[in-house]
Amino acid sequence: MFKPPAFGAYESIPFVKEIFMSIYNDLISKNTKLALVGLGYVGMPIAVAFSEHVDTIGFDINEEKIKKYKAGIDPTNEVGDEGIRNCRVDFTSDEAALKEASFIIVAVPTPVNNDHTPDLLPVEGASHVVGRNLKKGAVVVYESTVYPGVTEEICVPILEKESGLKCGTDFKVGYSPERINPGDKVHRLETITKIVSGMDEEALEEIASVYSLVVKAGVYRAESIKVAEAAKVIENSQRDINIAFMNELSMIFNKMGIDTLSVLKAAGTKWNFLNFRPGLVGGHCIGIDPYYLTYKAEELGYHSQIILSGRRINDDMGKYVAECLVKNLIKAGISVSNADVAILGFTFKENCPDTRNTKVIDIVRELREYGIEPVIADPEADSAEAHALYGIDFVSLNDVKSCDAVILAVCHKAFEELKENDFSAMFKQGQKKVLSDVKGMLDRREFEEKGYIYWRL
Repeated sequence: MFKPPAFGAYESIPFVKEIFMSIYNDLISKNTKLALVGLGYVGMPIAVAFSEHVDTIGFDINEEKIKKYKAGIDPTNEVGDEGIRNCRVDFTSDEAALKEASFIIVAVPTPVNNDHTPDLLPVEGASHVVGRNLKKGAVVVYESTVYPGVTEEICVPILEKESGLKCGTDFKVGYSPERINPGDKVHRLETITKIVSGMDEEALEEIASVYSLVVKAGVYRAESIKVAEAAKVIENSQRDINIAFMNELSMIFNKMGIDTLSVLKAAGTKWNFLNFRPGLVGGHCIGIDPYYLTYKAEELGYHSQIILSGRRINDDMGKYVAECLVKNLIKAGISVSNADVAILGFTFKENCPDTRNTKVIDIVRELREYGIEPVIADPEADSAEAHALYGIDFVSLNDVKSCDAVILAVCHKAFEELKENDFSAMFKQGQKKVLSDVKGMLDRREFEEKGYIYWRL
């Protein structure tokens, strides 16, 4: 097993220092290239940003995705079609192109298995690909979310085995946790402080210098790779726990007949009150990262209590939303079985096409348990992806009519423009209108005054 050296351990070997400290200058002078492995919501924006400064290779094993990028299409909506058309990334699915790169960034997804254990196959697979094409003197930086130790204990041995090179002597590694927030046009790669780490001081400074080309907010040098890995998993674990607390409060206040958002608005007048709100917690970060941390803790003999409790609450929220809708259908005197229900929004978060790990599917599945097959409208979602992953086919927003109930599940901008009369047109006439506003987008008083049975977390 590879053991990371102490900082400065290679300073006495002139060849090693010379071979690594030239990468930044070689990138600037276009004598070598930078490569991104994995061109999703994280890797693609990074590749585009670097291509403004250095020769950049964008590699992904998904040939269909590469075809879209080459055609100037951005399926992620992160930089837009125009940004893809105008960038200078050399998009390819040919792994041999990586041989031209001396600085390689790995940004592949790290999901969990059905039993919530880490699925490291993507990052291991990427390491095999990089290792097969790794040249002497290169630096490999991982951005994928992992538990502390994965980079040095799992990835490095794969790189060494595939390349026949020795880490620390022939190539170096680092870790820089991604902080991309899909759909967020304010907090971008360039405006968020970038954590960087390296196996030794030379690697750290080289990595910091390269990232400084694109990160205007600056870089933070972590003490070690494990520190950087741990920082990533606790960022999202912290948010997960806080949202779980809000979700639990919502369930308590619902039983008390108190509006949760009104309580949070009042409590928010205190200067140090944390601004979290209840909601569905899906996606590839907040809903996944805590399991990476608790898995490693279990390996070391510690059973997490707070983290896993928060995960259980958040994982059950889709079921809870469906149950509350059913109760309101009964209150309205509407037959539950075969009720006509529409769900507005299916992606894991607002203004983002990504449906992977969406918690809206939990609402769908629970409604099916009651004999309800909802129709779903989402103008932002990747419809092909939703069909492939869940067998879900969307209807247009204009086709949402004659409903017994409507669930407003995702805060897309397209839904923010809807008025009360737009919602009214979605319902059957002559009966109570059951409306579940999961994220509290609407004016509760307005809809209740119009006779709706209105509910929100």
